[in-house]
Amino acid sequence: MSPSTRQRPREHRPVRADTVPATPHDAPAPGAETGARTGAEAGEAAAGRLRARLRPLLRPRIRPADREVLWLYLLTRVGLWTIAYCTRWIFPDDKGTHHAARTLSPWERWDWWHYLHIAQQGYFPDGTGPWTSGWDNREAFFPGFPFLLRAVHTVVPSWAASGALISLVAGGVAVLALARIARLHLPHAHAGQRAVLFFLLSPCAVFLAAGYTEALFLALALPAWLAARRLDWRLAGVLTCLATTVRVSGLFLAAAVAVHFLVNARTAAHWRRLPWLALPALPPFLHSWYLHAHTGDWMAWKHAEERGWYRDFHAPWEAWANTWHAAFGHTQSTGYALMWQAEILAMLVGVVLCGLLVRRRRWAEAAYIALSLWALGTSYWYTSIPRATLLWWPLWTGLAAWSLRSPRVKTAYLAVVAPLMTVFAVTFLSGRWAG
Repeated sequence: MSPSTRQRPREHRPVRADTVPATPHDAPAPGAETGARTGAEAGEAAAGRLRARLRPLLRPRIRPADREVLWLYLLTRVGLWTIAYCTRWIFPDDKGTHHAARTLSPWERWDWWHYLHIAQQGYFPDGTGPWTSGWDNREAFFPGFPFLLRAVHTVVPSWAASGALISLVAGGVAVLALARIARLHLPHAHAGQRAVLFFLLSPCAVFLAAGYTEALFLALALPAWLAARRLDWRLAGVLTCLATTVRVSGLFLAAAVAVHFLVNARTAAHWRRLPWLALPALPPFLHSWYLHAHTGDWMAWKHAEERGWYRDFHAPWEAWANTWHAAFGHTQSTGYALMWQAEILAMLVGVVLCGLLVRRRRWAEAAYIALSLWALGTSYWYTSIPRATLLWWPLWTGLAAWSLRSPRVKTAYLAVVAPLMTVFAVTFLSGRWAG
């Protein structure tokens, strides 16, 4: 991983649109007295300021390096959809059928149904809830993705296509942000592209294309971290708040942004931005308040995780022992055992990553990884840690830095790790992910 700088980063202050010099068209006529503008002139000046504010949004800067990243992203999307096409022919749900499943059916797996049911019915349809038989514990899932899914569905008739479209667009935003984060750490022309390559060929990359929350979360979280690196605390707070509507991991990001604030804030102007860092706590509070109004339980989402996925608290060594026994104790079917082996490996990668970040004094990113590991490593057994690696941007920038110092790292990754992406994709798309 790249060594972190110990110098305090300079504050990048964006130029406010109202400080942009007026164009000759907007300037008052020669000889006009100050403050004597007519209503038409004032309106034209206001329109000019509005155009200046909107220009960065309407005409975003896409550099040649960004185009290369997007090209790589689209190629890997084609690859994943090719795997999905082949999987639905080779592994049909009915082994004796002569017809492949629907085009989008391989993507309709597990958590997707929770998001779909929330988007269609809400959290508690027709008075149902955790007190009813066969309850699916949907309150464990935060509302950001289901609400956006419902909004997109008003335009796109297919629910599955709506979910895939959200992930496609959000994934493009995420890889652009990841590439720019890599360039902040690595003064190399191909740093961003290298980090994105490792990210898109990671074992669990299939979840970036599925109707899951990973792509949408990263599309908000990575720009939030970029804003924090540039000391734009207002934008960082708003984007982190939006990320927290999607996943509880947004709170870990909020902690990382807060640590970065404490490390870098020195002036009174910085400290006046502190209230923006409390904004990400609002979505979890509102979600808990809504669930409490229907269930009488302020921690209903956490208790749903405990009921559905055994995420009640256990000491880290107990979670390790239980996961190890499930992976290698011959007590589970081979499919389940393989998944738990992947959980153990992902946990080890996370611990090493956290140690390296602490060693390089990258305190904020170390806090983010440490909180993620604590949340995922203190259940009855490990669950979803391989998927969580997608959210660990220091892992991908660190691998990029390592590969730029030692070219054999890229070769080894492509030869050994990238094929696991195909294995995991087929496992997910064929319905065998959970054993």
